[in-house]
Amino acid sequence: MNQETKYYNAINQVPQIGPKRFQRLLDYFGSMEQAWQAGFLELEKAGLEKRIIEDFIAHRQKINPDQEMEKVTRENIEIIISNEAKYPKQLKEIYNHPAILYVRGSFQKSDELSLAVVGARKYSSYGKQVVSSLVSDLARTGITIVSGLALGIDALSHWTALKNNGRTIAVLGSGIDQKSIHPATNWNLSQEIISSGGMIVSEYPVGTFPLKHHFPNRNRLISGLSLGVLVIEASQKSGALITANYALEQNREVFSVPGNIFSSVSQGTNNLVKMGAKTATCADDILEELNLHSSVASQNKIKVDKEIIPDTIEEEKILNHLSNEPIHIDKLIKLCEMDASLVNSTLTLMEIKGKIKDLGGMNYVLSV
Repeated sequence: MNQETKYYNAINQVPQIGPKRFQRLLDYFGSMEQAWQAGFLELEKAGLEKRIIEDFIAHRQKINPDQEMEKVTRENIEIIISNEAKYPKQLKEIYNHPAILYVRGSFQKSDELSLAVVGARKYSSYGKQVVSSLVSDLARTGITIVSGLALGIDALSHWTALKNNGRTIAVLGSGIDQKSIHPATNWNLSQEIISSGGMIVSEYPVGTFPLKHHFPNRNRLISGLSLGVLVIEASQKSGALITANYALEQNREVFSVPGNIFSSVSQGTNNLVKMGAKTATCADDILEELNLHSSVASQNKIKVDKEIIPDTIEEEKILNHLSNEPIHIDKLIKLCEMDASLVNSTLTLMEIKGKIKDLGGMNYVLSV
């Protein structure tokens, strides 16, 4: 274990020591071990404010660097500090990048081709359909999908990447140890991400609760790890718009999926388009804008013309009335002139075969 890593982790237990103050300590002392052991006057010379020094010294008396590292090791967490070669290149380019990262999994060279996907926690059937289409296509090209593990579009994007054998990274606003993962309802998703070869990452130490002010900080990492941010459904006050704003500050591209002008979860995305965000209606819109077609040429091609073959007369009748526009089962029953129970059982079998998708509320679309 690198001694410096141990002291980076110890100092990171002090909430008031963020990226800027980490850098001041490093510039003055040259190492975090020396900073950890420094007295009041030396810390003041390093540029820390009096109240911060007092707080730092008070915390230092309660923190055992070796015991804190034992917690990290027990959780199978790796620490990456900003001066190490494996620290993600794109993240290091942003202003105020974290001095320390906690990761489960590992960064890969392919993660340089990453796209952040964020959106509403309460999404519509339209939002679900957009994720299914765009994120599936992007994941199949080899683009790494970055999001925040939150309920809604975030979690749906992670799951969609996994279902398409893609790579995905979850950025948390809490610790990444077993007990701190937030939200707890997505704990299984976090484990699926890791076991699939993806990763979860945070700048917060083991045992950190998901406090409200952590999430804007988390959002700057989501955009910072990515070439651009895709927003799929967002209200006017959605946290997804914070990520979009960070992306603009970090000189990243912002993409927005236009939506229904009468839908509250489309107000934020439609406003982004008005403000100059790139409109994204398919994966190609994003790949072309980011000049990624050549970069992903050796990866799997997007399958946009997948033909769906009916196995029975009943399936053929139903397929004749299905498209990418959602249609309710009641309308299908009328159009197909079939018994309701037969339509229902046929739809169930077709969904199992992967031919169609239920967007919720018994609204169906083709699975392409």
